[in-house]
Amino acid sequence: MKILVINAGSSSLKYQLYDMTDESVLAKGLVERIGMDSSILTHKPTGKNELTEVSEILEHTTAIRKVLHALTSEEYGVIASIDEIDAVGHRVVHGGEAFKESALVTDEAKKEIRRLFDLAPLHNPPSMLGINAAESNMPGIPQVVVFDTAFHQTMPEKAYMYAIPRVLYNKYKVRRYGAHGTSHDYVSKEAAKFIGRPLEDLKIITCHIGNGASITAVKGGDSVDTSMGMTPLEGLMMGTRSGDLDPAIVPYVMNKEELTVNEVNSMLNKHSGLLAISGISSDMREITDGVEKGDANSILAFDMYTYRVRKYIGSYAAAMNGVDVIVFTAGVGENSAILRKRVLEELTFLGIELDESLNNIRSGEPRRITTANSKIEVLVVPTNEELVIARDTFRLV
Repeated sequence: MKILVINAGSSSLKYQLYDMTDESVLAKGLVERIGMDSSILTHKPTGKNELTEVSEILEHTTAIRKVLHALTSEEYGVIASIDEIDAVGHRVVHGGEAFKESALVTDEAKKEIRRLFDLAPLHNPPSMLGINAAESNMPGIPQVVVFDTAFHQTMPEKAYMYAIPRVLYNKYKVRRYGAHGTSHDYVSKEAAKFIGRPLEDLKIITCHIGNGASITAVKGGDSVDTSMGMTPLEGLMMGTRSGDLDPAIVPYVMNKEELTVNEVNSMLNKHSGLLAISGISSDMREITDGVEKGDANSILAFDMYTYRVRKYIGSYAAAMNGVDVIVFTAGVGENSAILRKRVLEELTFLGIELDESLNNIRSGEPRRITTANSKIEVLVVPTNEELVIARDTFRLV
């Protein structure tokens, strides 16, 4: 069975084509600048030359048509025709309470995803564009939606409820939902496999640290708490997101600066975090370069960032009454040795002993970065959210 995995953004579309007989990637690629006359398709077929094509792509239906043409082309293709694609899997950020697991795309499912637009206005509408575009180009081929929030539906009420009037939950489902669920699910399972212990017996803290970042407490394979909230704004300090802050700051700043709701929302989501504190960049690589050069603002941004990661790890160790494994994943978590060191060097009270030589190794494989004497295993596990989507799509169709 061959499955096409699609991750649609407002102006971009990532894709991977899997052969599920061995879970191999036949091709992957990205369409950028959708809606412009200089859109870029980058197509990477396994075992063949890469294709880069610049053309006018004004909407997602055309983007997927271009992708399908590349997948079936004589020079760059990996399949003879579209008929070889058995199913399509889509990443959708927010599933609310309606979707506790992945689901087949039906009219009812699409209606529910649209109803959730308010909870993920930057993410769910583009996902719907991707779903509709795939239907237009591949009518009759089953589609599956895989939700970032679904893994966190196992959280107990004490973890997901906010201490605000309950009517807001009853009427509008205001609660913690979390995000990055496919990543937290994948790396927790891979961690258990790596250390050779049953997932059901483990308390794991998974740290998905990228431009967007979240930490999850995984107990017995279930998410029991996570740092992101009703939206991806809560929790850790991130590339451009503020993370946790005193809610009273919002009306205070709105009054002082005469900001609208949309303006303050943009400030907290797009102009805060590492970018705001460093004044340089939202990219951790540029921040660490600034730290090495002695830039005071970069040092402060890095210290704030790692301090908050460390606080969440400590709080989740307390929430689960212990921790067996800590996992770092995603772009920053997998690649920044200095970030991992700075986070872990002040968690020695947990019995963590970092092996600096192991921590400094760069690899695309799961690996241990603690000593043999460490009471807690700390691992770096590359995430693979696309594979999770492909597996769930395979399971459902």
